[in-house]
Amino acid sequence: MNADEVKQTDRLRGVIDLALRSVPDLRRNAETVEPVRTRSVPALLRRAQEQLDWRRIPGLRPKPSKPQNIIASVAKQFVVFVVLPTLLISVYLLVFASDQYIATAQFAVRGNVEPAEDASGSQFSDLIQKHNSQDSFIVKDYIHSQSIVMKVENALHVSKMFSRKDADFWERYNPDQPIEELTKYWRKHVNARIDVISGIITLNVRAFTPEDAQAIAREVIGLTETLVNSISRRAQADLIAHAEADALKAQQRLRNAHLALQTFRNRWGIIDPIKSAEATLTAVASLRKDKFKAESDLQVLRASNLDEKSRGIQTLVATVAAYDQQIKRLLDQLTTDGAPTTDATTNLTRALLEYEGLQVERTIAGKLNESANLMLDRARVAASKQQIYLAPFVLPDLPVASLYPERGHSIALAFFCFLVCWSSISLILAGVKDQRL
Repeated sequence: MNADEVKQTDRLRGVIDLALRSVPDLRRNAETVEPVRTRSVPALLRRAQEQLDWRRIPGLRPKPSKPQNIIASVAKQFVVFVVLPTLLISVYLLVFASDQYIATAQFAVRGNVEPAEDASGSQFSDLIQKHNSQDSFIVKDYIHSQSIVMKVENALHVSKMFSRKDADFWERYNPDQPIEELTKYWRKHVNARIDVISGIITLNVRAFTPEDAQAIAREVIGLTETLVNSISRRAQADLIAHAEADALKAQQRLRNAHLALQTFRNRWGIIDPIKSAEATLTAVASLRKDKFKAESDLQVLRASNLDEKSRGIQTLVATVAAYDQQIKRLLDQLTTDGAPTTDATTNLTRALLEYEGLQVERTIAGKLNESANLMLDRARVAASKQQIYLAPFVLPDLPVASLYPERGHSIALAFFCFLVCWSSISLILAGVKDQRL
């Protein structure tokens, strides 16, 4: 080995050592390192540069590999992630999935529409619709409740219907599970939907045999009708109870008014103060008439120049004075302006005031009692009718063809979902790889 070769070997080793010491810096600043121009370096440095190319450092960029067929790679991924899962689902739906039959029924919750009348019997122009849309939602929630599931289970053993041996493993129900799990399974196979505009309830029952679907639908309609009838009976009982309570209050008030009048008569000793006052006024009018006559006779005697001490004049003067006292006494009974010594218990004004108040109370109590009795009679008549009732107009017939599962629709939907998922994940991975480059 000559001197020139030794010098070149030493120089190459120095360059290699320098490159090895610069690897950490190259890794940190790989994005900003400018490649060395190949034209300005010797052949040996060019070879070292190729060996220490920063783009071949692990973690920054993979080593260049053989060119791949992109179409073949995409086709392979498409088959693995889209076609194969769709094929598995198709095999399950076409080979293993059991046919399920749907029984459909439609009904509505109806209420009586009756004209409203007041106590006098006159009818209002508007009609009161006693049906409320809330009843339809009550029925819908009841169909999906655990209560109806327990009743149907006791009546039909619906858990055995849903766990038939000929049913597929995916849709079959496990009868050993508690009632809560049966309720969840029930809600998937029994659906009640309400049309908001018309209020019609559509019931769909899905089972593994046509007979089971029809039986479950009929049992649900029967239990729903029982619920609606019980709501109607409670409403009727509540209506009658309130009407009877109002009637009893009105009767008690009328009874108290009569007792107050009886107490008044016993205390005052007057049957009817109004008639007594009328009799008193008649007596006052008669006494005034007699007084006027006596005064006329007295004037005639005085005009005949008789002595004031004569018997006739003294008699007439005494008669007029007696009339005045009687009239004053009777007027004191009718007014409160009498003398202070007037007995208050004989004052007809106070008696009339109290009597009129009692009469008004008795009149009001009588009207209220009449109105309450009328409302009670109307409540009893209304209670004799069914206020809320179930009106089924489409009964559940025996299904003929299996409408579930929808195999073609399910396979197409599965293919679309797998295709979308695979495309989305592929685009995301491609974006991440592009950012790494």
